Amino acid sequence: MSLAGQYLLLQLLIVLAVLVAVVAISLAQSAATFERTEGRRALLAAEALGSNPTVRALLPDAEPRVGSALPAVAESVRTVSGSSHVALAKLDGTVVASSDPSLLGRALPLGDSQVMEGRAWTGVLPGSSGAVLSAHVPVLDDSGKVIGVASVSRNYPSTIERLGDAVPNLLTYLGVASVLGVAGSLLLSRRVKRQTLGMEPREITGLVENREAMLQGLKEGVVALDPHERITVANQSARQLLGLPPDCVGKKLRSLHVDPALKIVLTREQSDPDQLVLVGERLVVMNRVALRSHGRDIGSVTTLRDRTELSSLESELGATRTVTDTLRAQAHEFANQLHVISGLIQIGEYDSVVQFVNGATVDRTRLNDDVTSRIEDPALAALLIAKASLATERGVELHLDPQSALPRVDEELSRDLTTVVGNLVDNAFDAVTGRAGASVRVLVVNSADGDNTQGGVTVTVRDNGPGVPSDSTEDIFRQGFSTKDPGPGDARGFGLALSRVICRRSGGDLSVSNDNGAVFTARFSKSDSGVNKGAHQR
Repeated sequence: MSLAGQYLLLQLLIVLAVLVAVVAISLAQSAATFERTEGRRALLAAEALGSNPTVRALLPDAEPRVGSALPAVAESVRTVSGSSHVALAKLDGTVVASSDPSLLGRALPLGDSQVMEGRAWTGVLPGSSGAVLSAHVPVLDDSGKVIGVASVSRNYPSTIERLGDAVPNLLTYLGVASVLGVAGSLLLSRRVKRQTLGMEPREITGLVENREAMLQGLKEGVVALDPHERITVANQSARQLLGLPPDCVGKKLRSLHVDPALKIVLTREQSDPDQLVLVGERLVVMNRVALRSHGRDIGSVTTLRDRTELSSLESELGATRTVTDTLRAQAHEFANQLHVISGLIQIGEYDSVVQFVNGATVDRTRLNDDVTSRIEDPALAALLIAKASLATERGVELHLDPQSALPRVDEELSRDLTTVVGNLVDNAFDAVTGRAGASVRVLVVNSADGDNTQGGVTVTVRDNGPGVPSDSTEDIFRQGFSTKDPGPGDARGFGLALSRVICRRSGGDLSVSNDNGAVFTARFSKSDSGVNKGAHQR
């Protein structure tokens, strides 16, 4: 059924309900009016009959069906008053004159009447052909003593008779109400359809169901706010990423204790299409779009994408690219050395060839042996060897602490280690490059982390640079904070933030202190120890 049809049916049902109520009220009012009006008339007629001298004189000695004076007086009163029944009864209640012959000689029906106590009474009593409205008046002698009862009755109209009297008015009411109801239904339907873009209820329901299914099925988070910063939409992914409660829809951001930095991103215009935000231990890309309708601000919608894993892969790819570039530079260096060797052989300087080869390989062999003997994980060992070559190019001495020792680890921990160590070593190079005696020292060891008896890995990167300002030891881990010049797209300030996220995701942490330079300590802790697992796989 269309929206107009539903409104029309509802209006007609309301009209019928009102009509039934009006009928019931009308019947009750007509009954009350009849009892009040006709009861007064019957009481006046009964008083006239009871005060008639002939009745007062003959009633004490009257007998049923004897004499005609009392029946004549009673009939005269009935005719003049227009009543249905008239009766005269003696003090013992015996009817001696009545317009209904069947009552003669019988007791007059009194019901709740108090007429025998000398009080006039009106009320409804059962009759031979239905209910009657009766008026009872005591008949008094000259001394004021009750000598009998004068009764005048009127037939009580039935429900059908009273309904028949009300039908013309009810039909008028029904017609007027129906016309108003139909017109109101059509107008209301048109107004509602304009507000619902012409859609019927079933279409609106289907649209809402499809929207909910789509929002909840998205892997990306979606959060919509109204102009008063009240959440109007938040799918499951958004609630998980932002840590919002299940009943957050309809509540304001300030009542949900949202982090101030996150609140700024959700409520203010952003200059770039995508903005990176660190939410807890997750790196989230947020894109906010303001919503306007008919020139009016109706709120905003923000999409959220979890880039933690992607950023980790980007950092790992960056570290791999660094290794590749360094190895390419080494290959170029070795090619030059091979050219020297080839030239020495061609001119017959064989002793010089041996001396040159020994000098070129001894340092490289010592470095490789030094790293691989302590770091058995291939990826991390390759990274450190590559960084050593890069350090030489930048005029920095890179030292692997003699206490370093790490067996082969599993693939996941190896990726995390290369990402974090690569970021920390690069930052250390940036801090000391150009300084006299620039050096960076790396320590990688197995360690126990709190109650974790299976242990983990601790990496310490120490440089002899200027260190970290004491008031920035926590700011440097905040996304977007950087002491370097902005990179392309202002992409600085996420290396340390991402490294801390990776450490915390594994159950560890990343911290910094100053000791004749900056000292970064990264702790990795695995419930299913990647260290032991990797060692057994060797």
